Amino acid sequence: MSWKIQTYNELTTEELYKIIQLRVNVFIVEQQTCYEDLDNHDQNSIHLSYVKDGKIFAYARLLPPGEKFDMASIGRVITNQEVRGTGMGKEMVQLAIKTIEKEWPGSEIFIQAQAYLEDFYGSFGFKQVSEAYIYDSLPHLDMLYKAKK
Repeated sequence: MSWKIQTYNELTTEELYKIIQLRVNVFIVEQQTCYEDLDNHDQNSIHLSYVKDGKIFAYARLLPPGEKFDMASIGRVITNQEVRGTGMGKEMVQLAIKTIEKEWPGSEIFIQAQAYLEDFYGSFGFKQVSEAYIYDSLPHLDMLYKAKK
């Protein structure tokens, strides 16, 4: 069991399949949203996942500045139902911030957070920078993390 930090080209086809499967199971099936998951940003992103016995329990996609937004961003943040409430999500967001600070020093970090997670992301230093809006059928907020100087 371990955290993996991989580029798209470092992912095996099996790992990519399991990542997409988890994203579909959580965002499309569990949350009943209809959105375009395969958006051509995976190829230029860093993929952060927690794997145990070949199963992915947590995942986030880290996008470089300029890929989707002017600044780096974190998206597709998921924890499998089996590990929710264990602190794994917190560990993943901390590792995502640390990885972005290492890969793209000085970049702010932008997220489109589901609105109910405002306090969760706020605990890491993200600040709300928009009013709530509907995105992919769910209430979201834009939030920003200012890089440490």
